[in-house]
Amino acid sequence: MNIFITGGAGFLGRHLIRRLQNEWPACQMTAPSRKELDLLKPSINEQLCDIKYDYIFHLAAWTQAGDFCLYHPGEQWINNQLINTNVLRWWAEYQQAAKLVFMGTSCSYAPEYPLEESYYLEGKPIDSLYTYAHTKRMLLIGADALSKQFNLQYNCFIPSTLYGPDYHQDERQLHFIFDLIRKICEAKKDPQKDVVLWGDGHQRREIVYIDDFLDSMISLLQIKNNEIVNIGAGSDYSIRDFAQIICDIVGYDHNMIKYDTTKYVGARSKILDTRKLDKILPTRSTLDIRSGLEKTIEWFVDSRLAK
Repeated sequence: MNIFITGGAGFLGRHLIRRLQNEWPACQMTAPSRKELDLLKPSINEQLCDIKYDYIFHLAAWTQAGDFCLYHPGEQWINNQLINTNVLRWWAEYQQAAKLVFMGTSCSYAPEYPLEESYYLEGKPIDSLYTYAHTKRMLLIGADALSKQFNLQYNCFIPSTLYGPDYHQDERQLHFIFDLIRKICEAKKDPQKDVVLWGDGHQRREIVYIDDFLDSMISLLQIKNNEIVNIGAGSDYSIRDFAQIICDIVGYDHNMIKYDTTKYVGARSKILDTRKLDKILPTRSTLDIRSGLEKTIEWFVDSRLAK
């Protein structure tokens, strides 16, 4: 079995590669770095036309966490459209036997609609994430169009925020849960540091442990074709709830936390509707939030604070 992965150096990509190596040890994986393969250029077709793949996992996207989308909407549109178009063209012209597996985003859902798969393309996403959300919508539309014309197979999975050990070390690109862990753990180690969180702390978020996401994704891609499926934990918490749990784990007084209401917070609430997933995989299990955060914090302390 031959597998191709874009974005293999990212958090999801690294975990996916390890999982596939364990579950499919005979597979041959190709996961080129950005230097080895520039997805912004159409030369992907000429560079990758010799090997025929069984699965193409398209994880690459031109984005960052935090308020990045506010300041780079034009670049996000151009770069992500180029990346996605080049991958889709390569799939349709050279890899028609491969199943394309790609990631959607929960920010594509409009705030006035349920976060249910049938509403993924409905309404207007929030302004701060508008451009990125539409590039992900266009990726689904493109894959579906090519699938219909050329009888191709794909899966689109929409994750809630992924978390777990082995996240990247670039503080400019930390998703909120890793930023909370970093700030609280560093303040525990150095009492001179303040913990300042963005917003009033009442905005709510859903996170799903990386291994739980991969369990569901790998099961789904073997039994479902040409479908979009949300993969989430099925429950959400406020930022204050997350901070309280992290403080309890590391032994930091949560009353010391400060909230900056002038900062960007994105959507006030975001939890995926997982009824479709639960119907397809009724026996799936998810790690409880405290255990998942304990594992993530243990990794962070060992890999960052111990240095």
